[in-house]
Amino acid sequence: MKKLILLLFTIPFLAFHSVDTEVSIIGKWKGEDKGDIGFVHFDKEGYALFETGDQKIGGKEFIMQGQKAKMTYELNTSTKPMELDFIITILDTNESNKIFGIVEFENENKMHLAVGFGGSARPTEFDDKNSIYFFREE
Repeated sequence: MKKLILLLFTIPFLAFHSVDTEVSIIGKWKGEDKGDIGFVHFDKEGYALFETGDQKIGGKEFIMQGQKAKMTYELNTSTKPMELDFIITILDTNESNKIFGIVEFENENKMHLAVGFGGSARPTEFDDKNSIYFFREE
C-alpha cells in the first residue's frame, strides 16, 4: 500500500520534469525565398557565412566594398524569441555594424529567422517580409 501511495505522488512530479530542448544553431542551413535558394552557415568559433549561387558573404574573411571583413554572430537564448545578431567587422579598422534578428526553432532541423534590413531595429515578430524558414543540411 505504501508503494502505491508513493507511486501516486511521484508520477505527477515526473510529468512536470522539464527537459532541456535547446537546439544547436551550428551547421549549414538551407532556405528558399521567392524561388531563390540560399544557405547560412554557423560554426563553433562564432562565424557566420551567407551563400547564394556563387556568392559568399561572411566567414573569417571576405571582401566587402574593397575591404577585408569578417562576419560573426551572437545568439541570445535567454529571450523569447531568441535574438540572433550578425556582426560585420572591417578587419583593418575594426569598425563593425550589426544586423539585428530573431529566431525560433520549430525543431532541431527547422528554424524561422527574421532580420531587420537597412539598419532597422530588431524585428519583434515574424512576417512574410522579414522572415524565412531554414532547414538543417549538415
